[in-house]
Amino acid sequence: MRCYWDEEDVWFYFEVNAQGWVTRQIELQGPELTPIAAASLDEWQQAQDAGLLDEYDNRFGITAELPVSEWQGHDPEQLTSEEFEEVWDTARRQISARPA
Repeated sequence: MRCYWDEEDVWFYFEVNAQGWVTRQIELQGPELTPIAAASLDEWQQAQDAGLLDEYDNRFGITAELPVSEWQGHDPEQLTSEEFEEVWDTARRQISARPA
């Protein structure tokens, strides 16, 4: 799904598991849709276990900390998995190409 936050001019894209937890999250800002986050919960947990959480957060961001069932004030658009994957691949490629 995706949601728009007009106060910050950010599109949020979410992949959610059956329990409602965000497993991957993308944030695109401004009219150019510049990727500012493309975080995976699995990668985040691996980085935490490896003691590399700060590096991961600084590069890719974090996923939402509450399940979607507890969110208020959002009006999500549903996406296909193919639509999400296309945005994910582009955002990850752009973020990974930036100097660390």
